[in-house]
Amino acid sequence: MKTVFIGDIHGRDCWKKIVWNEAADRYIFIGDYFDSFDIPGLVQMHNFKEIMEWKDHPQAEFVYLIGNHDYHYFDFINDTNTSGYQFKLATSIKHLMNDYKDRLQMAYQFENIVCSHAGISEDFMNAVFGKGGWNADNMVELVNEQWKYKPQTFEFGSYVQMHKMSWLDSSGDNVDQSPIWIRPKSLMRSNKDTLKKKVIQIAGHTPQRQIDIKGMATGGRYYFIDTLENSGEYLIYEDGKFSINTIKQNKNERLGLDK
Repeated sequence: MKTVFIGDIHGRDCWKKIVWNEAADRYIFIGDYFDSFDIPGLVQMHNFKEIMEWKDHPQAEFVYLIGNHDYHYFDFINDTNTSGYQFKLATSIKHLMNDYKDRLQMAYQFENIVCSHAGISEDFMNAVFGKGGWNADNMVELVNEQWKYKPQTFEFGSYVQMHKMSWLDSSGDNVDQSPIWIRPKSLMRSNKDTLKKKVIQIAGHTPQRQIDIKGMATGGRYYFIDTLENSGEYLIYEDGKFSINTIKQNKNERLGLDK
């Protein structure tokens, strides 16, 4: 079975080239469909609707994860401080997000591969579910249930602040940030036991020049795939092996300016 992982979109339609070029069985979008500084908001909304409609494709599975730039448009979230938040179109985007809420999820797992927008840390899991209250086999189910019944859990710094840590990094670089906010360094620093040994994580959120396919910096336990705007790379998993492919884009296409 061939799986393609698509990094942060931010309104760009480069995902179409990936879907058209790859005869995959499953496509996983890592989140952040909104909040481009270059692409008009209405174009972003139309692009999001197009992505969501592929869910009904009869020959491939489409998985849609939630990013921090999507999360803040839900009615029950009061966090509007994220960069790029579109105040003028927020009401319209909220209606759109609510229309497709049932198609979105916080995390996804197949085999020992766990996908989320930014990554799941042991510190976050322990803070929310308690030590011993979760394991590598049930954590994705628990995270998705938490999203369904207590979505405020994933707000920026919710559990960092709860634990009264001495500082809250403005970029989300704390070990107990949520799976839509944590940064790679904190994620890897947090995961010393269960999540380092038993799962491989796929995440976006933090822009990368290239995907570290050889695991030089991650030990092959993490693949950070927010690379579409830079190298145009995306990740593929097939027959038990990871590989990368690249979509050819000119500069304007990478920035989403070819509209």
